[in-house]
Amino acid sequence: MLTFTALGPFHAWSDGVPLDLGGQRQRAVLARLLVAGGRAVPVHTLIDELWPGDPPAQALSTIQGYVSRLRRALEPGRAPREEAEVLVSAAPGYALRAAPEQVDSWRFEGLVKTEGPPPQVWAAMESALGLWRGPALAEFAELTWAATEAGRLEELRLIAVERRADAGLALGRATSLVADLEAHASAHPLREEAWRLLALALYRMGRQGDALAALRRARAVWRDELGLDLSAGLRRLEADMLAQRLEEPPPPPSPTPSSPAPSSSAPAAAADERVLRVLVADDQALVRAGLRAMLDSEDGVALAGEAANGEEAIAGVRAHRPDVVLLDIQMPHLDGLAAARRILAGERPPKVVMMTTFGSDENLYAALRAGVSGFVLKTSAPEQFLAAIRAAAVGDALIDPAVTTRLISAFAGRTDPASPPALAGLSDARLDVLKLVARGLTNRQIGQTLALPEEEVSALVKSLLDHLGLFDRAQLVMAAYESGLVTPGDMGHFSSL
Repeated sequence: MLTFTALGPFHAWSDGVPLDLGGQRQRAVLARLLVAGGRAVPVHTLIDELWPGDPPAQALSTIQGYVSRLRRALEPGRAPREEAEVLVSAAPGYALRAAPEQVDSWRFEGLVKTEGPPPQVWAAMESALGLWRGPALAEFAELTWAATEAGRLEELRLIAVERRADAGLALGRATSLVADLEAHASAHPLREEAWRLLALALYRMGRQGDALAALRRARAVWRDELGLDLSAGLRRLEADMLAQRLEEPPPPPSPTPSSPAPSSSAPAAAADERVLRVLVADDQALVRAGLRAMLDSEDGVALAGEAANGEEAIAGVRAHRPDVVLLDIQMPHLDGLAAARRILAGERPPKVVMMTTFGSDENLYAALRAGVSGFVLKTSAPEQFLAAIRAAAVGDALIDPAVTTRLISAFAGRTDPASPPALAGLSDARLDVLKLVARGLTNRQIGQTLALPEEEVSALVKSLLDHLGLFDRAQLVMAAYESGLVTPGDMGHFSSL
């Protein structure tokens, strides 16, 4: 099945395999047709929007060449004179013919419009938000049409966040929603619905003082930014809270006879029983044999497959769907860095841990940027490999001073066009969490340091990833150092595996 993803890195896929769409401007042609939602885009519009203000003399023939090559990529089995079915000619230009389920942004938009009872809305918004893998159309951000569409999709994403929270409150899930709503209101302080939902969630938890304090914060922001008082709706909510006129919070759902409530030890037991499936990729057979023996002798982990080069590793991920990939950074045919990038660009990618004995700092740094969970030295003891696998599986960054300390010291403060947005706008609470993530603390250690529940720390880390358009904890570490929030002098806080 042919699919397209624009809610994150832009790709076209054939049965889960990424297609080669050519260079940036050729990819932009396909992206522009996707944004049109199946409607025809005139050729002169494509020319004007791909070369704003300065189209080349041969722009028309260049566009035609792009379309021809894209058609070959999208429909490789089409006969030379057979009419295209995906990227079609539609006077006075071209159109993308696809079903809504084939395009993540089209499917997302349909899900956001879902109406129905709270359980149905909750499920739809969960599915909608789960389609996002990063900022929409970010690689075309300098083009006006892409920036406009990205802004529209981002507004829909915020609506989905709020509709999910509204449904969650109706289902009695206030406690689990507060951290996300706090982050949402802090990131978007001029959104009335963000403050309404946060205050209501706090009130439903029995935290009336905190709920009123949230509305006071909203009032201060609005007066500073807009010179306005709260909206009539928020003022009514505030008055109802003060008069205790709001309805009682709904009771939490009761377990059904067929689904008895688990004991307090059940979650831990379930976690212990889960087997982590690991793909091992290294060009040396002896290394693979050693890792295979290590996995075979340890409870809770299992070998999912082996690979001797980068191409085999990519194929192994598609075939075996492992939880974690141990990937040598230097391999023949396709090196580990290139393989990691392709693995992490896939749908629902596994965690990737790079194995190294040496290697250039540039490559290691680029691997962290690509989203790998961290590094483990090939000379490490088996217990360090196992700790790395388990840490990556639960979303922790792997901070090994023997590698990461050197990288941070060498590259801290370095600017890069692909770096995430500035940290401006983050609340003090999220900045504190980011600093501790960058120093190598786990969620549990962060919770102990800040006197927060571990679940709330987890939600704050997730909100940081969403806000910065990242998907891995190791990328948060790089963002903290590149922005200067944390300096190499703080490296004493890092913990080794």
